[in-house]
Amino acid sequence: MSANGLLIIGSSQAGVQLAVSLRALGHAGGITLLGDENHRPYQRPALSKEFLQGIITKESLIYRTQAYWDEHRIKVVKNERVVRIDKHSDGSGVAHARSGEVFGFDRLALALGARARRLQVEGADLPGVLYLRNADDALELKARVPVVHDVVVIGGGFIGIEAATSLRKLGKNVTLVEAGPRLVARAVGPETSEYLAKHHAENGIEIVVGAQVTRIVANGDAVGGVEVNGRVVPADLVLIGVGVVPNTELAQSIGLACENGIRVDRYAVASDGMTIAVGDVANLPNPVPGAPEGDRVRFESVNNAIEQAKVAAYAITGRREEYAGIPWFWSNQGDLKLQIAGLSTGHDRTLVRRDEEKGRFSVLYYRGDRIIAADCVNTPLDFMAVKAALAQRASIPYDEATDPSIPLKSITRSETA
Repeated sequence: MSANGLLIIGSSQAGVQLAVSLRALGHAGGITLLGDENHRPYQRPALSKEFLQGIITKESLIYRTQAYWDEHRIKVVKNERVVRIDKHSDGSGVAHARSGEVFGFDRLALALGARARRLQVEGADLPGVLYLRNADDALELKARVPVVHDVVVIGGGFIGIEAATSLRKLGKNVTLVEAGPRLVARAVGPETSEYLAKHHAENGIEIVVGAQVTRIVANGDAVGGVEVNGRVVPADLVLIGVGVVPNTELAQSIGLACENGIRVDRYAVASDGMTIAVGDVANLPNPVPGAPEGDRVRFESVNNAIEQAKVAAYAITGRREEYAGIPWFWSNQGDLKLQIAGLSTGHDRTLVRRDEEKGRFSVLYYRGDRIIAADCVNTPLDFMAVKAALAQRASIPYDEATDPSIPLKSITRSETA
C-alpha cells in the first residue's frame, strides 16, 4: 500500500495543477498523482493541432520532468485505473486499482476528466473509426494519416474542426459533418458559426450541417465511407468528435452528488464536505461576477482546470478562496485563432465587428447595455479588452463599438465613470 497523504486521481491538467499549486503554497504532506494512461502527465490541447501536424513531438507535450516531481516530492503513478474506493467519514480511505495495487489516502481529490461520447451507429466499431481524446488516440490517428486520402470528421465542435483543419493542412480530402444546424453551436453564436463555416469551406473542407449519419460503411474489414443524409461519403478514415461524458462513476460509488459532473461548491469541495473535484468533471457554481443565483456550469477548458485547481489547493491548505473569474476559451483552427471571453448565455443583442481586409472578426454579446461575452477571430486586442472589461465589471458602449477600427480598450468605461 502506498503511503497516505493526498491522493489525486487523474493526472491531466487539473490534477497536475492541483499538485503543483499545493507545493507552491507550502503544503508539506504526501501527494500521489495517479493516472490511468501509460504516459507521463501531458498536455491535451495540441493533440488535434500541432502534434497531429507534426509541428511538435510527443516529448513536447509532457508537463514536467521527472526531476521536478522528485524534487517536489510528488509521486507520479501511471497506468493504474481505480475501480473501487473505500472511504471513511473523515475523508480518508483506500483506493483499489485494477492491477490489485491499493493507495491509501488522508484526503481525496478527483480530477477524473471526461471521456469521448460514443457514436451508436452501424459500423462504428470498424478499424479506421477513431476518436481523439487522449494520447493513445492521437498516436493511432497520426500513424494512420500517411496512408489515407479521404477523411470524414463527424462532429462540428472544437475538436472536430481543429482536427479537420489539421488534416486538410496535411493534404487530406476532408468532409466535416455536424448533426446540428451550425458549427460549434454550444459555444458561439450564429454569426461566428457562419464565419467559421465559410472560411473553412473556402479552404477546401466540405461542410455538411443538419447531417444525419445513418451508418459507417465497410470496405472489406475496414471503413470505406459514411452514409450521410442518404448518400455515402467516401472515407479511408472516420474521426468522431460528438462531445464528452464526465467520468462520475467513481464519485457516485462513494455517494457524492452528481449532476452533469460532480457537484462542488465555490471552493471545489464535493457534497461530502471533504473530497475535492476539479477540471472537466466538476460541476460548479457559475464563477462569472453577477451570474444568476444558483446557476451552475461545467467547463471543458484549460483555463478552468488551472484556476479551479488553484482554488482547490487553497481549500486543502485551509484557506477559503472562492472561484470567481471570467471564463475564457480558445481554439486554433488552421490560420484562425478563435478566442472567447465570458459566457454569451442570456444575451439579447449582438454587435459584429468585421475587417475583411485584415481577416479580423468579432462578435460582442450584450444583455441590455452590459457586455457579457465576445467571440474574437484573429482579434486578440478585442478579446483582451472584453476580458478585462468583464473582470472589472466595466462597460463597452454598444453604439461606440460599431466601428472595428476603434480599439475597444479606448472606449471601455469603469462603473464609476
